[in-house]
Amino acid sequence: MTRAALVVLTLGLAGCGGSSSPTTATPAPAPATTAPTATTTTTATTPAHKATPRRAPAREVGIGDQNAAMFAAPLFRRLHVPIARRVFPWDVMRIPSERALADQWLAAARAAGVEPLVTFGASRVKPATLPSVAAFRAMFRAFRARYPAVRAYAPWNEANHRSQPTADEPARAAAYYDAMRALCRGCTIVAADVLDQAGFTDWLRRFRAATSARPRLWGLHNYSDTNRFRTRGTRAMLRAVPGDVWVTETGGVARFGRAFPYDLQRQARAVRFTFRLLRLSPRLRRLYLYNWTGAPAGARFDAGLTNADGSPRPAYTAFARELR
Repeated sequence: MTRAALVVLTLGLAGCGGSSSPTTATPAPAPATTAPTATTTTTATTPAHKATPRRAPAREVGIGDQNAAMFAAPLFRRLHVPIARRVFPWDVMRIPSERALADQWLAAARAAGVEPLVTFGASRVKPATLPSVAAFRAMFRAFRARYPAVRAYAPWNEANHRSQPTADEPARAAAYYDAMRALCRGCTIVAADVLDQAGFTDWLRRFRAATSARPRLWGLHNYSDTNRFRTRGTRAMLRAVPGDVWVTETGGVARFGRAFPYDLQRQARAVRFTFRLLRLSPRLRRLYLYNWTGAPAGARFDAGLTNADGSPRPAYTAFARELR
């Protein structure tokens, strides 16, 4: 995971989804599942003091993690989560070690009966390079050919974050979305995957102006709201875009630099709060909590539901209770 410093008072993951050590895996197709088409609703955002609707719509909850070992963990299997998310570098098909990791992760998801959401992001080789639309299209065509069963995608991870080459190029991000739509007409595609940092609604406005499509599905990473126990970023997203919103990444942080010293109880409270955020609107249809395994002692960022040795944290217990 790239952990570039964020703007003051903004919390998030920069180019989330760093690969674990490359290990060779036998190529295998992705799970033969079909993602449901996003449901459009015009329900307005509910005021804070009435945040819980009488009858909440069915929502799907899953986990984002880069390591295929998560799927075999007994604690993971006990949760019975139906969906999971992983970020791949946009040039994954060009790099044998990254391609092997993709084979491994998608095969493990299939074996666990979990539907994958695949998101692309900055190259691990040249992270500052903004690929041409033609290069992105060719990569995605190759990815689709190798993993035809994957049916849920987002073109670019945290496309508005300054660590990403798309940060000042919402029009290019929109072009990637258009290319993906053209090549995968039966797929569920998240139009733009953004972090709830300052200026993100303006970035979305420019993205929408650059595409001739009328997207009805969007992705949000509301780390700031989740860990500061507030609602303003999520509410701003709901006002900024039409249709449904998937919280494609968020999590209670156990540690994040100096702003959030190591505190497992605070992390558990933040996990519980992210479920409260879902109740702001029935348009918030999915949640992917990041991530599964905690970082080693002293790491700058740690949001794991389990410790590095695989034992559960209070955040895992909170997550399991919310699922029930």
